[in-house]
Amino acid sequence: MQILDGKSCSEQIRREISEQVSGLRAAGRRAPHLAAVLVGDDGASETYVANKVRDCDEIGFESTVVRMRAGTSEEELLGRVAELNADANIDGFIVQLPLPSHIDEHKITLAIDAEKDVDGFGPQSVGLMCLGLPAFVSATPNGVMELLSRNGIETEGKNCVVLGRSNIVGTPMSILLSRNATPGNCTVTIAHSRTRGLQELCARADILIAAIGRPGFVSADMVKSGAVVIDVGTTRVPDASRKSGFRLAGDVDFDRVAPKCSWITPVPGGVGPMTRASLLQNTLKAYHNRMRESDV
Repeated sequence: MQILDGKSCSEQIRREISEQVSGLRAAGRRAPHLAAVLVGDDGASETYVANKVRDCDEIGFESTVVRMRAGTSEEELLGRVAELNADANIDGFIVQLPLPSHIDEHKITLAIDAEKDVDGFGPQSVGLMCLGLPAFVSATPNGVMELLSRNGIETEGKNCVVLGRSNIVGTPMSILLSRNATPGNCTVTIAHSRTRGLQELCARADILIAAIGRPGFVSADMVKSGAVVIDVGTTRVPDASRKSGFRLAGDVDFDRVAPKCSWITPVPGGVGPMTRASLLQNTLKAYHNRMRESDV
């Protein structure tokens, strides 16, 4: 069993981006600028955005956090999105999810300028990805693809099962792995809460990707010997022994599953850091796209 170390892989990506930013500054150009909109005070979202700001600082990006109260109206948030769309100094921005229940997340996603949609959630980004054209790919699936590629994991002809069908992870993950590309060329099955014979289906997978948000759901009897297991799940579980009062748990029962695997991602330290690194890659891409347009 080998660990797919997302922490070290993401550090490599950040070093690569940092070198590019240093080159831009040396050439007298401004640094890429990422903004994040945070509505309310969700603890996990606060941590995630703080990590993004730290990542930006480390590699030389500019960053802005737009904080809005939990009671912010949908109209107010749409107005702030419009301002960021029009801000020439912002290359890309995200609206941190989840949003308060009174705000329609789909309406907010649709309002984000496609050229600044570095989360890759908008219809133009998703459509381009489905066609295999250059696109802002959703950060978590893209991070998984980077992890597979940089560790030389063979995917061609493999049987892959994706647990979860969300628009953010499961569905784009299945599309990316089934494309005629490297990594890719998998035969992919998406499994979900209505799937029958789930245990048997997962146990036949050469590559199993768990993205359902249910801690410890994937048990050892769901994994075949030698499988590659990618655990996307990150759930806060109460833990009185920790100073924070919680620990992060994945969708996979790591201790029992890991001995059966050829490769497996840990939680934390697996997919999470790669998601953050992919957001930086998308921001750099948005920056270069905008600079090319301004040079015309």
